[in-house]
Amino acid sequence: MPTSAPEQPIELDITNVAHGGVFIARHEGRVVFVSDAIPGEKVLARVTDARKKKFWRAETLEVLEPSEHRREHVWREASIERDPAERAGGAEFGHIELAHQRALKHRVLSEAFEKFAGAAAPAFEVEPVAGDDERGGLGWRTRVRLHVDAEGRMGPYASRSHTVVPVESLPLATPRLAELIELDALVEGAASIDLIDPSGSEPLLCVGSDDLAAAGTVTERVGDREFTVAAGGFWQVHRGAAATLTEAVQSAIDGALLDPRAENLDLYGGVGLLTAAVHDRFGESVRMTTVESDAAATRHARRNLTSGEAVTARVDRYLAGLLDRHTAVEQRAFRDATVVLDPPRSGAGTEVTAQLAQLAPAQIVYVACDPVALARDAGAFAASGYRLTSLRAFDLFPHTHHVEAVASFERD
Repeated sequence: MPTSAPEQPIELDITNVAHGGVFIARHEGRVVFVSDAIPGEKVLARVTDARKKKFWRAETLEVLEPSEHRREHVWREASIERDPAERAGGAEFGHIELAHQRALKHRVLSEAFEKFAGAAAPAFEVEPVAGDDERGGLGWRTRVRLHVDAEGRMGPYASRSHTVVPVESLPLATPRLAELIELDALVEGAASIDLIDPSGSEPLLCVGSDDLAAAGTVTERVGDREFTVAAGGFWQVHRGAAATLTEAVQSAIDGALLDPRAENLDLYGGVGLLTAAVHDRFGESVRMTTVESDAAATRHARRNLTSGEAVTARVDRYLAGLLDRHTAVEQRAFRDATVVLDPPRSGAGTEVTAQLAQLAPAQIVYVACDPVALARDAGAFAASGYRLTSLRAFDLFPHTHHVEAVASFERD
């Protein structure tokens, strides 16, 4: 096995897709993670990172034998025709037929369950958001951050770097955002520009972090509800994601197991989207506490929700407090509870899954933006006496490697 990266480009046969938007090949026994490829292709690639003993990273320079699923890239500045250092990041699946992108995301999620959950995932599909196929997976992104280089030029970073790539278009951005900015303008005195297209208020262009902080709040609409969100706060990026996840969580909850009087929880609750989803299906009388570490988001949750309690706390500390101060009798009250959680990309983790298992709620509905994190936590729940009862996946990020999933667990 070679110990140093070859100086010249190497030919690689791409055999699979890996988590993170890269593809798998082997060179003289070593795994190589390759960008801008498709399984089944032969490519000419340049090794860019040989620091690890077990694997290298490489960038495709030329496609020698293309896949039938390869298409012209949806973003000219990210295409294979450009040098990898000058390819815009953020659309790493943009060269792949849209339906095949979903097939690859299905494979990543399925293999994550086999490897990290210790069991096969139940049958599922990667579902598109309504309207995406008609638009070719374009025009969905409601929040875009562009970076500014030393010369004042704006654009996204190139993949895995802080090199700003000037662009002429933003094909994933909503039409209102695409019309909001002149991409060839020069910017002075700021490191970034944020573009925001809320569903319930006018689009914003914020130059620099101070401008973003001063922008205040925006309004987002989901069905008949309005949500107040900090301009720089978290909200689902796809224009249809909030409605999609609302329906998915509502469907994932087993109504026969939902006790409106139980200690129901919405963990990592943000501005209250999923608590609202529960109330919209089961009624405002459902007792629900939303827990969120961001104090501003909690304040907005109190305004956005007509009932329930919103608590500012780290989830692990909040659950530790419940376990410490509640008697065994009080803890048993959680056995009738429904817990909804939407953790960050790193997942709930060992501590939170163990705390939830100790509280032993009747059902857990888990919204995940990372396949590996979900699979690991699913394995932890399984080891603690929970069975996975349903799994759905959604293509909330077309032309990228990201996939969202909603999983339901019930206590054995």
